[in-house]
Amino acid sequence: MEGGPTVTAMTRWERVEAALAGREVDRVPVSLWRHFPNQDQSAEALADVTLAWQNRFDFDFIKLMPPGDYATIDWGAESEYQGAPGGTRQTTRFPVVELDDWRRITPVAPDQGMNREVVEAARLVNERLGGEVPVLQTIFSPLTVAMKLSDGKVLAHLRERPDVVHAALAVITEVTRGVLTASLERGAGGIFFATQCATTDLMTVEEYREFGVRYDLPVLEAAAGSRFTLLHLHGTNIMFDELKTYPVHALNWHDRRTSPSLAEGERASGHCVVGGIDEKGIVDTTPDAAAAQARDAIAALTGRHVMVAPGCVIPVATPEATIQAVVDAVRQ
Repeated sequence: MEGGPTVTAMTRWERVEAALAGREVDRVPVSLWRHFPNQDQSAEALADVTLAWQNRFDFDFIKLMPPGDYATIDWGAESEYQGAPGGTRQTTRFPVVELDDWRRITPVAPDQGMNREVVEAARLVNERLGGEVPVLQTIFSPLTVAMKLSDGKVLAHLRERPDVVHAALAVITEVTRGVLTASLERGAGGIFFATQCATTDLMTVEEYREFGVRYDLPVLEAAAGSRFTLLHLHGTNIMFDELKTYPVHALNWHDRRTSPSLAEGERASGHCVVGGIDEKGIVDTTPDAAAAQARDAIAALTGRHVMVAPGCVIPVATPEATIQAVVDAVRQ
């Protein structure tokens, strides 16, 4: 893209797939995402609010934003929105409290309960957009689901009784594969695969290899038909080098808040990188400053093998003018 746009106008899918492949694009793809608390509890409501968000900003791809605890609900978790700035719901009942509770994690169906609502939302959004916009289903890694099921107690439990936790993770993995497969079959063009545990702030690299990688890879194998698999590494001190070889199309992490930088991540992984926007700071920064972050991300990669996006979900209070400034900066 140096010297200005010279490429014929692309469709959103063409633009995204060119960026993933490191080819020249007519303009860098851009998307931002946020939670929609209390509007994300049914497929219809989630589809409606997602489409309204897309119609407002005309993003190049959509990260579907089901509630962050959706994968726990069919195992008995309960939650409510209590005003968290990020729009996440607070779990009020955790299915796993004691170590033996992991034995109660038995298979649940992807076409029933909350899992069904999330899969159906992907179908509705894709259908109403005529398949023209890449829709990524949010899929949490099995160990991340275990963290959410237990309020983080899985970390102590896996050190105390690894056999019990392994058995539960095997079940979670199969259910996750089912939700992923159903999402792709019913309309999602890809997945946003999020791990919130691949950080040395929580566990050692060796522990993640045993309890994370071992279950992440079978889930990603089920995504073989995905046209756009985006890996999200959540948190600081991430295990970038361990996961950079995962079979995905692109990587996303808190690049404004932890290493590596966007350009360093692209060079180290060989993958397209997705980021550049400070997901926490965007709520308070000026539109001009947010736009400058977008331009900086594009310049760092000379417009190739990059998409502009937040390092994670943006706060619900983020001004629309700031979001629009990011989009305009990319498209200008």
